[in-house]
Amino acid sequence: MGAQWKARHKEIAANAKGNIFGKLSKDIMVAARAGADPDMNSRLRLVITQAKKASMPRETLERAIKKGAGLLDGGVHLERLVYEGFAPHRVPVIVECLSDNVNRTRSSMNVLFRKGQLGAEGSVAWDFSHVGMIEATPNSKEADPDVAAIEAGAQDFEPSEAGATLFITDIADLDAVCKALPAHGFTVISAQLGYRPKNPVTISNDAERAEVEEFLEAIDGDDDVQNVYVGLAG
Repeated sequence: MGAQWKARHKEIAANAKGNIFGKLSKDIMVAARAGADPDMNSRLRLVITQAKKASMPRETLERAIKKGAGLLDGGVHLERLVYEGFAPHRVPVIVECLSDNVNRTRSSMNVLFRKGQLGAEGSVAWDFSHVGMIEATPNSKEADPDVAAIEAGAQDFEPSEAGATLFITDIADLDAVCKALPAHGFTVISAQLGYRPKNPVTISNDAERAEVEEFLEAIDGDDDVQNVYVGLAG
């Protein structure tokens, strides 16, 4: 299922669109802490590119930048929280949240994990690699992801959505690989640190797989959840 799970058919649901904007707004606010000028803030520049790709309204985008940079009254303090546990059928899951209310988020995770199992810190992290993840699109048919990965210094790569490629890097190399990929025919559309499963679980039973998908969709639908990483093959 890849390094990062994404809800099926998100793009066709209006409520999912709002959920995407909410997550992107938080990413923008966190990135803007380092400065509101995207020309001087590479992380902010990448998130803005993602927001525009998702058709985020300009007013929403600009407000998120100003909020994160402290240019508006009533700025929001967002805390990063990580939860570990299992989806149904012992599928390992890591959930990253950005929250302005830790108690609310903890309560939500306790409820959402009732159909699975919420674990302690480190309970499943050992079964994931903490890596850099760069999603990039080829600029031409000649762009070769294998060559680009080697030349730019990525550890690995795999197909992503809509013809894009997901380049996997060492944590320390994320920025360097981002900067190197354009010279090898790829445009970077997102970059972040994330988790890649070492031993994905295989589920061939359709009913069981549907249970896992339903669980993951519920987790991903929570307003405080930013990313969901799952050790599920296929």
